Amino acid sequence: MNIEELRNFCLSLPGTEETFPFDEVTLVFKLMGKIFALVSLDANPPRVNLKCDPDKAMELRERYTAVLPGYHMNKKHWNTVIVDGEVSKDELRQWVVNSYQLIKASLPKKVRHELESL
Repeated sequence: MNIEELRNFCLSLPGTEETFPFDEVTLVFKLMGKIFALVSLDANPPRVNLKCDPDKAMELRERYTAVLPGYHMNKKHWNTVIVDGEVSKDELRQWVVNSYQLIKASLPKKVRHELESL
C-alpha cells in the first residue's frame, strides 16, 4: 500500500479530516478533532502511527517486525507500522479501521450518533 492509497482509505471513513498540525511532513487524520492516524510523508518506506488496544498492540509487535511502539506517541496505545509489504493491505486497512473505531468509541454518544447518519 502506498501513501496515496492509505490517504484515500483514511478519508473514506465517515467524518475524517486531514491536517498538518505538527509540520509539513506529518499527515494527520482526525475524527471529530481526535487523531486516529499519523503518516510520515518523508519516510521511505512509509510509516503510519495507529491507535491500538494495548494487548493487541503488544501481540502485533511480537508477530511483525514492521510493527513498532508508536513513535512520539503513548507506546502502550499506539503502534508505528512500517508499510514495507510485511503487513498485507487488508490487515493494514483493518488496523486503520480499528484505530478509527477506538477514537469513535471515545466520543460522546450524541456525536457518535451524528457520525452514524453520515
